[in-house]
Amino acid sequence: MMKYFDPHIHMLARTTDDYERMAAAGIVGVVEPAFWLGQPRTQAASFIDYFNALIGWESFRASQFGIRHYCTIGINPKEVNNVPMAEEVMKFLPRYCAKDNVVAIGEIGYDDITDAEERFFAEQLLLAKELNLPALVHTPHRDKKTGTERTLSLVKEVGINPELVLIDHLNEVTLPLVLDSGCWRGHSVYPDTKMSETRMVALLQQYGLEKMVVNSAADWGKSDPLKVPKTGQAMLDSGFSEADVERVLFNNPIEYYAQSGRISIEEVLAPMAIDQQMLWEDNSVLRGQTPVVQ
Repeated sequence: MMKYFDPHIHMLARTTDDYERMAAAGIVGVVEPAFWLGQPRTQAASFIDYFNALIGWESFRASQFGIRHYCTIGINPKEVNNVPMAEEVMKFLPRYCAKDNVVAIGEIGYDDITDAEERFFAEQLLLAKELNLPALVHTPHRDKKTGTERTLSLVKEVGINPELVLIDHLNEVTLPLVLDSGCWRGHSVYPDTKMSETRMVALLQQYGLEKMVVNSAADWGKSDPLKVPKTGQAMLDSGFSEADVERVLFNNPIEYYAQSGRISIEEVLAPMAIDQQMLWEDNSVLRGQTPVVQ
């Protein structure tokens, strides 16, 4: 079975059934970016509990199904418009960026392209630059072209190495803008919107495999945590080789995040021992089922 890596998926919003299906499909590792919960947080302290869950419970939960879990930490563009709250989050953000399984700052960027969004986008890019960490950038759902152009301008203005920047949620309009920037190129494959497997294959055929990254971005909405392996099958069906699939859907994303010094291809490929008798702060992933021990 081919091995896959999903570099952008929100597993805290998914069930353990998804972990089981992902493992069965060949997914051996994931990166979970911090994002919004579907409704606005009202206080900075709620970010502390959320960040703790990403670096702790969720990493444990993934391991119980043989999947290595990493995360990115940041305050997302939808919530930085609450400026007092965002200022408080920025005070404790650096200590979470120092955690071993945090491989980037993100997801950061634009939503409505406001002054507040630009301020905290720049501040977090500067933090990534200072810490020499990758920065995972969200491009807006509305006016995506303008948001992508302003993102590229801000990356230059801040002076962060573009090799450390992955610009995500690209499409046929915005990908060409990023090609000569030095940044990595992220694409989110969704059931009905953003990007399909067929469209993704067409982009790979047109623009090549270099720095191309594919993810499911699955969350609490209508999404599919198996879109990475499904894209792999679409690539094979269109004539790409297994080596091509491995490069785009496994090697590329890990090589990007490996710039953090906290993840490697060798680590992700190393077999994981599964012991569902284990607990996390006295909690199990099971609800009376017989534990799997391998």
